[in-house]
Amino acid sequence: MESKKEGVASAPTSPESRRTRSNGKGKTIAEAAPPSVTVVSTKVTPSPRGGWRKGAAILDFILRLGAISSAIGAAAVMGNNEQILPFFTQFFQFHVQWDDFPMFQFFVFANGAAVVFLILSLPFSIVCIVRPFAVGPRLLLVIVDIFAMALVIAAASAAAAVVYLAHNGSQDANWIAICQQYTDFCQVTSQAVVASFVAAVFLICLIVLSSVALKRG
Repeated sequence: MESKKEGVASAPTSPESRRTRSNGKGKTIAEAAPPSVTVVSTKVTPSPRGGWRKGAAILDFILRLGAISSAIGAAAVMGNNEQILPFFTQFFQFHVQWDDFPMFQFFVFANGAAVVFLILSLPFSIVCIVRPFAVGPRLLLVIVDIFAMALVIAAASAAAAVVYLAHNGSQDANWIAICQQYTDFCQVTSQAVVASFVAAVFLICLIVLSSVALKRG
């Protein structure tokens, strides 16, 4: 009995046993580890998609200016187109002017209307540059561009048909080619039609660019 008591008394008391006895529930309290600190960065990182959309908006503005310039050039060239032949009689003068043809009148009106719509759309294009993720202004630009493209293509196609008949005539309908006499008038008319088709190409690029930007948004 005495040897057992001596063995129990001589047993060293470790720090863990002391911590165990100090805890009333008998659980071992481990040394507290320092809490992990989560660092939250407040620095805003630019979104690559936002940069792409801003670049697309800047390109949209540049293409819009190109379409306006081409449409203005087409309407101005056609609206000032006329020619008077040097030979005329006492009672008759050989004179041709753009408003003698209803198709050319529609050409000037359609290109002028497209210019007005495109100029009014410039503020919305600037809004898309400032706010690349804005969907409403870009959708409005697509609608305006489609309408302007329809006007320009219809006018350019109608004028191109008249220019073709003026250059080649029609043997079946017994229409003579007037461009053999009115060479300057036909040349200026052809230049106006080409400028109108260039404006239509700019508008097509605008529609495709805006559609891609809306799809990726």
